[in-house]
Amino acid sequence: MKERNTRLKAIRKLIKNIRIESQEELLNLLNKEGYEVTQATLSRDLKLLKVGKVSDGHAGYVYTLPGDDENRENESLFVQDFMRGYVSIEWNSSTVVIKTFGGQANSVANALDNLNLEEILGTVAGDNCIFASLRHGSSGEDFMKSLKKHIPHLDD
Repeated sequence: MKERNTRLKAIRKLIKNIRIESQEELLNLLNKEGYEVTQATLSRDLKLLKVGKVSDGHAGYVYTLPGDDENRENESLFVQDFMRGYVSIEWNSSTVVIKTFGGQANSVANALDNLNLEEILGTVAGDNCIFASLRHGSSGEDFMKSLKKHIPHLDD
């Protein structure tokens, strides 16, 4: 099964290029492209991508993606959440540990999850600490490089 991030990119591409009216139709298109996905997983993916349905102007509704301005605004909010809560970042060969101010780990982990960094397999948040598991072949340096693409002023 292909990875989540590549599946999300495929969903975006399909919605941009094809008139899709239902999840069943989208599931069939994803299956044709080699993605084995359940309806529940697709629903979560659509929610994550903030996909909506709009009137096609005739008799039905079609899937649509949020505009680039909205995506930039959402990313800006996640960056603010991350910056407000994080204290330090360290890593070893497979795990990144992000220390946060007390009670901020969940919002920082949520921000990190929504930035969709390909280096991260998943996150677990406590009260003041987050453990992010790195994908096989990714390093802490790769993670930091990717994170700084979203948050260039991270070290300031």
